[in-house]
Amino acid sequence: MRIINPAFGLEEDGDNQSQAVELLTDWKTDSIAIISNSKPNARELLEGVKAQMGVYRSTDNIDYFFKDSAAKPAPEELYDEVAASYKGAIVALAD
Repeated sequence: MRIINPAFGLEEDGDNQSQAVELLTDWKTDSIAIISNSKPNARELLEGVKAQMGVYRSTDNIDYFFKDSAAKPAPEELYDEVAASYKGAIVALAD
């Protein structure tokens, strides 16, 4: 499994440097949201991801979120909740 930090490789200067530091997630301790697109097998894939993370960290602060339907976008409230309450998110697709 490969986890990608979207801030990696961004040029850090002035204001961007302080913002980049705020974007960093400590994948060993920070609260993480796992978000499913609700397609078939997505739950199984994400449960496997959480189980593997449990090998090197506590999973008490890793929470699942599921969309109502794979055919519809997630509600804005879901994005707001994840942004306000979690330092990182893992989003997965499956079929």
